[in-house]
Amino acid sequence: MKKQIIFRNIKLPFDVPVQEAFELVRSKAKKAGIEIDSDSIKVYKKSVDARRVRSNQPKPCFVYSILTECDTKPGKEKLERADATVLQISEEVPETAGEKLDGRPVIVGMGPCGMFAALVLAKYGYRPVVIERGADAESRRAAVDRFYKSRVLEESNIQFGAGGAGTFSDGKLVTRINDPKCSFVLKMLCELGAPDEILYSAKPHVGTDKLLQIVKNADTKIKELGGEIRYNTRLSDIKISDNRVEEIVLSDKDRYNCPVLVLAVGHSARDTYEMLYERGVTMAAKPFSVGVRVEHFQKDVDYSLYGDYAGDKRLPIGEYNLSYREGERAVYTFCMCPGGEVVAAASEEGGVVTNGMSRYARDGVNANAALAVSVIPEDWGGHVLGGIEYQRRLERAAFALGGGGYAAVCETVGDFLAGKTRGLSSPVTVMPTYMNGNVKIDSLEKILPKRVSEMLMRGLDVFGGRMNCFKDKSALLTGVETRTSAPLRILRGESYTAIGIDNLYPGGEGAGYAGGITSAAVDGINIAYAIMKRWAPCDKTGQIRGSIV
Repeated sequence: MKKQIIFRNIKLPFDVPVQEAFELVRSKAKKAGIEIDSDSIKVYKKSVDARRVRSNQPKPCFVYSILTECDTKPGKEKLERADATVLQISEEVPETAGEKLDGRPVIVGMGPCGMFAALVLAKYGYRPVVIERGADAESRRAAVDRFYKSRVLEESNIQFGAGGAGTFSDGKLVTRINDPKCSFVLKMLCELGAPDEILYSAKPHVGTDKLLQIVKNADTKIKELGGEIRYNTRLSDIKISDNRVEEIVLSDKDRYNCPVLVLAVGHSARDTYEMLYERGVTMAAKPFSVGVRVEHFQKDVDYSLYGDYAGDKRLPIGEYNLSYREGERAVYTFCMCPGGEVVAAASEEGGVVTNGMSRYARDGVNANAALAVSVIPEDWGGHVLGGIEYQRRLERAAFALGGGGYAAVCETVGDFLAGKTRGLSSPVTVMPTYMNGNVKIDSLEKILPKRVSEMLMRGLDVFGGRMNCFKDKSALLTGVETRTSAPLRILRGESYTAIGIDNLYPGGEGAGYAGGITSAAVDGINIAYAIMKRWAPCDKTGQIRGSIV
């Protein structure tokens, strides 16, 4: 079997054809004594490097990783000489155990973790049942549209529904985890309708418009493979006996025996957290972040990155990732949405929550990103549920200051830095995108804790030294951003089961074990594999309405 080799760090000006990169690989391979199949060469990853454009580097560059094949694995010295590595293939799917499940596995949540756990289990005959408190993709999109028009919040919203909170985002697939299953996730997404470019882009994304269709296709696939999905159905209670979940209770009062329960509830399932706490499930408070959304003109972001080459169609639309730390506190940008909009992401009545969203084309006038400050359990006294109340206080304060109707508080960067408490002194040139302009100009310092405001100011100052767009006093800040990650962690062991509960599998962002679409999906796959190692599929047939068998 041929070995796949990746040649790294092939750097060329952005306007040089990719074929030049292939020639460089052939040359590097020859010098290192590696015999490659020249016809198999293709791009494995591609990123843009514009870091030195503002320091007289002639132009932005593309940095390629190039994939090719060899008949035999090259030695370590040859690989090091060529700056190359052998591609690690994802682990094989484990053999299923001999003991059969006494029923069908139940998965709570149709976000990335739950969805990928369901796809894998369905593929191998486990016929999982997925419980999702929100609606299917099309109905969820309609519910969000109604919310924007009526200002009446529904159970299905930007946080809850098919695809999870990440569906209404930029659809970023970047992750910091180093797991071969990441490539497996990207391939599965392509099979479900994602563009093939996510396989080689260093910063892959799909956008909300394509994510909605991908989620619909995943729904269809799970059902075709024998799975079942119940939308608009919430897990309301679990019954634990002898260190096992024996029964679950759903919002429609149905009760079922449950052989295996996967909790992939998402980071905003506050009522579920509270129920689990009451039932004695072991959880711990964890750090998360709060802050605001910052909006610039996209053209200003592009110019900050590319200088005079901004606007060249061969360059990707500009995006950034900035951070600064002082001791245990950090301020950083998160979920940057090029050409996107700030969205109303509330999931509880009487609270304002901001988030960001882009479509695949990223063709909006504005760019936005979360500007977030880390908060720690000591900030709310350390109680396991204290982070939820910390979030709620900020969200309700924002709702009240906005005057109701889910209007968000908005302020220019110039006024925020100057500590303005009323009125508007800096000119507004960047128009707010939140909820079609449903904002109130006021001071964000009235909402934010002092240490958060101070770190935001420090971050704006530091980031202004790195990107010109952050020096713009007319850029907008909209608040509050509180749902950056889960405020607690549901503790589990190496077998992926909750501490002291043998058949409960907490996973994904909501359980505190992931930080984005890809890492949550990988966690779902790992949970599915863990279940398969222990049990074989159930032989029984039936539907969830009556019995999970």
